[in-house]
Amino acid sequence: MTAELSLDTLRAWWSHRQGLDGSLTGSSPEEVLSRTGWARSVGGCSPYLGLYARAGLDREVVDKAVANLDVHELPSARGCTYILPKADFALGLAVGAGAPEGELAMASKHLGVTTKEITRLCDSVVSALEAAPEPLDAAGLRDVIGDEVRNLGAEGKKRGQTTTLPLALGLLQSHGRIRRVPANGRLDQQRFGYVPWTPSPLDGDGQDAGARRTELAVRYFSWAAPASLKHFCWFSGLTAAAAKKAIEPLDLRPVGDTDLLLPDGLAGEFGKFTVPREPVYALVSGIDGIHLLHRDLGRLVNPEDAERHSPGDKPARTIGDETDPQCPIIVDRGRVVGLWEYDVDANEIVCQAFVKPDAALKKAIADTENYVRDQLGDARMTSLDSPKSRAPRIADLRTSR
Repeated sequence: MTAELSLDTLRAWWSHRQGLDGSLTGSSPEEVLSRTGWARSVGGCSPYLGLYARAGLDREVVDKAVANLDVHELPSARGCTYILPKADFALGLAVGAGAPEGELAMASKHLGVTTKEITRLCDSVVSALEAAPEPLDAAGLRDVIGDEVRNLGAEGKKRGQTTTLPLALGLLQSHGRIRRVPANGRLDQQRFGYVPWTPSPLDGDGQDAGARRTELAVRYFSWAAPASLKHFCWFSGLTAAAAKKAIEPLDLRPVGDTDLLLPDGLAGEFGKFTVPREPVYALVSGIDGIHLLHRDLGRLVNPEDAERHSPGDKPARTIGDETDPQCPIIVDRGRVVGLWEYDVDANEIVCQAFVKPDAALKKAIADTENYVRDQLGDARMTSLDSPKSRAPRIADLRTSR
């Protein structure tokens, strides 16, 4: 970094744009996601933690926004599921459509599945959901549709496709014909039902793929800039050539002597920005947007902290070896200043701070601990996370405190 563009300034700016400085307190879930970007969801509590850290939102408020379709979990960038604001439903579906189409192409090539077969199955799924008085899960759909769902045998199991039903469900979701709803209204569970989506967010959508990619680039650089073309490629899943074409209509300017790009409309604000003098702590997940929008962990970790042991069952690994943090993170003005986990048995957050804990850090930890205990019950980061799988990391954190 140049003297004019310090890493501290970049980190604090990213944290500010991500609303981790208190600037979004009191905003709605839809407003937060529109300003800071789509929240990655993998069956864990990351969206709840992110919305709490940015706007102090209770779980009940977030769940109500989901029930009202102000925000929704959709397959979008790279075919991955994110929580999106209503205004971005059509965009998210459009940029994620390639993933289920690729799965169908694979099944056609290796498993003898035909497009005609899946089209017929899609129509049957929609008919079953339209006739159902309540959402149907995959088992309920199989009960109604019966033999139209075909088992793909041992070869299908080897390739991660045991039946044709997931192919149909993936295509129907990406086309905006059906949507997935959490069985108990919560985002940190992995039980879903399906309902028809009427009207569909894609009704009347006439934009071509190129226009959608540019629209995604506009959103991305408003959330994540300064960011490089490589960062945008990671988030979007586009090739370098496609990403470069997508950003051509944008007025992006280089920042200093780096490969980072900033929209001209943000240049004035960025030029006047100064790093807050006092710490501003936030406890978020390891896949929070402050990290995952760039997926460039080194920019958030000081060199001396990169040499620290990465908690878990691989004693030789350091934090600097990781692509993604192995634990949820504590950030201060954009810098990772600690790691944490939630111990269900002790009902407490266990953490390793890289800085001397002051009153503000202790309060941030206590507030998040109360939120997790009282509103979430646990801080499960992914669908595969559990108190048992977390135990080695918690033990490491306790040892290093």
